[in-house]
Amino acid sequence: MKSALMVWGGWDGHEPKQCMEVFEPVLRAEGFDVTCSDTMDAYLDEEKMMNYSLIVPLWTMGQITGEQEKGLLTAIKSGVGIAGWHGGMGDSFRNNTGYQFMVGGQWVEHPGGIIDYTVNITKASDPIVAGLSDFKMHSEQYYMHTDPGNDVLATTVVSGDTYPWVAGTVMPVVWKRMYGAGKVFYSSLGHVASDFQVPEAKEIIRRGMLWAAK
Repeated sequence: MKSALMVWGGWDGHEPKQCMEVFEPVLRAEGFDVTCSDTMDAYLDEEKMMNYSLIVPLWTMGQITGEQEKGLLTAIKSGVGIAGWHGGMGDSFRNNTGYQFMVGGQWVEHPGGIIDYTVNITKASDPIVAGLSDFKMHSEQYYMHTDPGNDVLATTVVSGDTYPWVAGTVMPVVWKRMYGAGKVFYSSLGHVASDFQVPEAKEIIRRGMLWAAK
C-alpha cells in the first residue's frame, strides 16, 4: 500500500489542521495509508521517511532544525515525493534556502491581501491540469520568487492595483519539478481550507499529490 506523511503546524492563520482534514480523506480514498503528525520530528526517523510514498507539509513561518531539514531533503532526494500548497510549503522556513531550492520558490508578498483574481491554465497537456479551464479565486494572490527551471502548469497576472510597478507580471501558480529522484509539486492556492471549495483548486492538489507520490 502507498503511504503518506502529513506534517502540520506553524502559523494557525493558514488553518494547517483544517487543510489536513480536507486532504487526508482524499489520500485515503486514493488508497494511501496516511500518517498525520504535528511535529517535524517525524522527519528524523530515517527508516520511516524512506518508506513513505509521499510527504505533504502544512507548516508556515516556522523554524526547522538542521537534522529535521536533512531528514526531509534526504528522503525527497532519494525518491520520496512531496506535494503542498500556499504557505504550508511555499513560506515554511524563511531562513532555509536549501529547503526553498527544493520547493522551487518562496513567498514574498500577496498584493492587496484577499482579492479576486484569475488562474490561467498554461500547460493543458499536463495530466495535473488537463481538462480544466481558467478559473476565479477570491483569496491571496501569491507573489513569489521562483526557480526558472520549474515546469509551470498555471499562472496568474498581477493587476498592479497595490504596486503599480509590478502591473502585468505573470506569476507562476502551479508547478512541478524534480529534486534528485523525488518529484516535487506545488500550488500557491489554498490560503485557508475554504479555498478548496473551488473545485479546480482542490482537484489540482489531488492530482498533484498523485503525480508526486513514488
